[in-house]
Amino acid sequence: MQKIYSNVQGIKASQIKRLQQLYEQNQPADRFITPEFAQALATISQQIHHPICCYLNRRGQVIRVAVGTPSQTQIPPEELPRRSAERLSGIRCVATQVKSEPPDEAALIAMMRQRLDALVMLTAIDGEAKEAFLTYLFPDSESPWVISPPLSLDDLTEQEFDELVGEWEREIVDAGYGIFLSQEIVSEQDRVLLVGVQTDDVSVQRFEDGLAELVRLVESAGGIVLDTMRQKRDRIHPQTVVGKGKIEEITLLSQKLRANLIVFDRDISASQARNLEQEIGIRVVDRTEVILDIFAQRARTQEGKLQVELAQLEYMLPRLRGRGQEMSRLGAGIGTRGPGETKLETERRTIQRRINQLQQEVNDLQAHRARIRQQRQQQEIPVLALVGYTNAGKSTLLNVLTNAEVFTADQLFATLDPTTRKVVITKPETHERRSILLTDTVGFIHELPPPLMDAFRATLEEVVEADAMIHVVDLSHPAWESHITSVLEILEEMPEIPEKSLIAFNKVDKVDSETLDRVQQDYPEAVFISATQRLGLETLKMRSLQLIDEPVKAIAVPQNSY
Repeated sequence: MQKIYSNVQGIKASQIKRLQQLYEQNQPADRFITPEFAQALATISQQIHHPICCYLNRRGQVIRVAVGTPSQTQIPPEELPRRSAERLSGIRCVATQVKSEPPDEAALIAMMRQRLDALVMLTAIDGEAKEAFLTYLFPDSESPWVISPPLSLDDLTEQEFDELVGEWEREIVDAGYGIFLSQEIVSEQDRVLLVGVQTDDVSVQRFEDGLAELVRLVESAGGIVLDTMRQKRDRIHPQTVVGKGKIEEITLLSQKLRANLIVFDRDISASQARNLEQEIGIRVVDRTEVILDIFAQRARTQEGKLQVELAQLEYMLPRLRGRGQEMSRLGAGIGTRGPGETKLETERRTIQRRINQLQQEVNDLQAHRARIRQQRQQQEIPVLALVGYTNAGKSTLLNVLTNAEVFTADQLFATLDPTTRKVVITKPETHERRSILLTDTVGFIHELPPPLMDAFRATLEEVVEADAMIHVVDLSHPAWESHITSVLEILEEMPEIPEKSLIAFNKVDKVDSETLDRVQQDYPEAVFISATQRLGLETLKMRSLQLIDEPVKAIAVPQNSY
């Protein structure tokens, strides 16, 4: 017995039988449909008071009968017979409707997702097949389909389907438009559409700052940001984060832009990601997955790789059930790099055992770092930890002050592994030489993912065990005030931090004098430097000695500064 897809509740058994008989009505391979088949569809549709969609292959065989609209009755990508990005699927859809009007946007998006040979919207009024609209895909990003004017039934049934679909497919191939039709694209760089959702508890400024930062994150991960979509909601949709209308907008824009990845500006659950992928037809990841992917790319040492693997597994473990076969995606772009399929597709218990093993290795790493710190303490050399938002210039400052060769780049999370170097400072009054150890730590970010906080505890302990902190701030960044807030929030989550700290505003050479004057008034105890231009470094050295020698209280951030 052939299956009738979608919701058949309320449809009589005799009507279901008539729907099943449609499977037996093979159509000529060189025609879209016959007049008799069109009339049969119109009659049954009128009887059940629902639209009908019939899907036919190029041999004219009816392979799927469904009750509902084209957007409601789509064939899953894995069931489509053709998966090549440069070819249509080999399936056409004939759908009934009660009004004589072109297909709506939802139907057009469904056609695009499935790479249908054609979509025929058959107008059925009072059980009679009147006319039809013929739609097919066309290689144009602005208008990716062609919709015919209303065609009479005779005009439709006389069209030579086999010749037309061959011509359409050649146009797509000649235009190099295969990527536009592909369901999942593997390329050196992901083509990304960002989606930002602003809820009532987030200010406009914080929301826009977050989106700007997400652009940098995606670019740091190796992606190309094509566009950004925004939606303001009272609360997040529990199933799909955004509403149905916005999903259709995302789907249409992603197809037009040839995007192969959607990135949301907030954490989303595994079920939400799965629901969105089913609706949109391409991969969906969240902000945390982008950050984890950056860490996976940046990890150079065995210690760094160990901590990244732990962070990824801790993040993915509760999401395994929701992602299903998606866990097998490897090395195909943002959100796929990391531990590998043998550690992601095994049973949850196996992954949990791996996490436990990694936790022990991180504990051993903590103990190893503790022994190193103890040796430093025996030498009685004070330690200053450089902390701050990612890309604030901490590594550059360390290199300039100590002639270290730590990797630096104008990108987020350029360095992950802590580096400690000695700097010798000479007091100008007494010519006394003093040694200080400077430790460069991993950069912070707004809402640093908890898995990273846990996995990098051995690295972050370099801050906890330091004698004092230098909080490096990129003053040239538009959101520098919120960066200070984010760093302080993360420091507050640590079990213990040095009581003495100093704010060093970096990149002052890129700031106008008015901004610099205002910040100097708001932060009179801070120092102002440019690591690249070597401005203010002697002042920073002298203030560092004062910070070590005197019981300086942590500098409070002015209440009116953010």
